Amino acid sequence: MQTASNSNTTGILLALGGGVVLSLNDLAIKALSGAYALHQVILIRAIVGITLVLAVMWVSNAGLQQMRTRRIGAHVFRVCIVMVSNITYFVGLSLMPLADAVAVAFVSPLFVTLMSAVVLREYVGPRRWAAVAVGLLGVVIMTRPGEGVIQPAAILVLISAFCYAASHMMTRRMRDTESAMTLNFYVQVGFICVSCTFGLLVGDGHMAQAPGSTWEFLFRPWHVPPVTDWWAFVATGVAVGVGGLMMSQAYRTTEAALVAPFEYIGMPMAIFWGVVVFGTWPDATAWAGIALICGAGLYTLWRETVRRKVQDVAAPSGDL
Repeated sequence: MQTASNSNTTGILLALGGGVVLSLNDLAIKALSGAYALHQVILIRAIVGITLVLAVMWVSNAGLQQMRTRRIGAHVFRVCIVMVSNITYFVGLSLMPLADAVAVAFVSPLFVTLMSAVVLREYVGPRRWAAVAVGLLGVVIMTRPGEGVIQPAAILVLISAFCYAASHMMTRRMRDTESAMTLNFYVQVGFICVSCTFGLLVGDGHMAQAPGSTWEFLFRPWHVPPVTDWWAFVATGVAVGVGGLMMSQAYRTTEAALVAPFEYIGMPMAIFWGVVVFGTWPDATAWAGIALICGAGLYTLWRETVRRKVQDVAAPSGDL
């Protein structure tokens, strides 16, 4: 029991640490969104990230053999989903206060519940359906329809959350044959390929949008960043690489239902970075949306924990 307790403590600490480290990725990309093209940022981040992945592969027991796969088509499809999720999230992030964007993104556990019912045919009880409805109400509040126009940035982040949930569904379908390192490696390869393609097609700036427009971050021309900005570029890659590995280790060694709620450390971190770095504090509307989305997400995770405990008790008696 002591060993299990230590393992759970380690998993929780890894999840908390991973959440804090990953929040630096949002901070760095938000800081870069005013001057650089998104695909340039993602390319440099992916180069740093794949370097870290290859280094970990090299020193691990399985070595570089982890790059091998027989499911290249599934990897391509998953990479496309992750790419859409990243593009829509970071474009939305460039237009919204940091805390608002992170709050809307945290609706993804509710989408996972929805997809579990529709795609995986898993049973979802009335309480979790109610949590989904409450969370989506929070999203509606965050889009601020009462201001006369629905905020497009919030819709983009909502699309990102949906795609993020879909990528989790793909991961669950692939986890029996693909390791976490293999999944991470092909995502980074996909980022590099797509970013280079974007750079070749629009990197000269001929499709640049007007300042303040929705897609300005996506179609800016590339340019060599000064030394003073390299910290942010490197921080994106290191944060995703290190934070991702910490989260993977947390989920590998500890029950997912126990670890998942601690990912919500990203919400107070987003508020903290927003206040300290960007001078933005959530207004009353944002606080209402944050409370509904995070509350619904945490309740959904709690109900999942209860459901799994019931299944664990019932299974030996033949009830499942």
